[in-house]
Amino acid sequence: MIYAFFALLFLVLGLLLWRDHGPRPKLPKPAPVSPKRHRRKAPPRREILVDGSNVMWWDGDTPKLETLVTVVSRLKAEGFTPGVIFDASAGHRLFGRYRDDAYMAAALGLPAEQVLVVPKGEVADRFLLMTARDRKLRVVTNDRYRDWLEEFPEAKGRLVQGGFQGGILWLDPLI
Repeated sequence: MIYAFFALLFLVLGLLLWRDHGPRPKLPKPAPVSPKRHRRKAPPRREILVDGSNVMWWDGDTPKLETLVTVVSRLKAEGFTPGVIFDASAGHRLFGRYRDDAYMAAALGLPAEQVLVVPKGEVADRFLLMTARDRKLRVVTNDRYRDWLEEFPEAKGRLVQGGFQGGILWLDPLI
């Protein structure tokens, strides 16, 4: 019985496969492969840090998310990849309660890996300046970091100031 089943199975499979062995259509020859042309690679995006806890105050007497969004958009338009660093209280100031990295990133329209809310009890300025030093990055802020210049003397040359005048964003030269 089993032999009959397998014989029938092989017969059916053979017929199915046999019908695919008819004349094959002629396919056009593939185009000759040309040597790769040198394509220009997009220039690497330049990274820059944003002191989010400082920049959110640039347009008026209250912190505004829109201010940060405008600054981030401008930096992106100028070819930068902004990394935004906040102290732990930034969510309270902007939204009335603590907000984490992912929430702040979504609010700014950035990937979560480009935003950091420094944990409560840690000093955001130190983290920001250490990151700027380690990665040789500029920092968009109006903070002078006077308390930190002894530990981070190079910070003075890395700061990019800005603000709003008549509702229009201005930034020091970024390069």
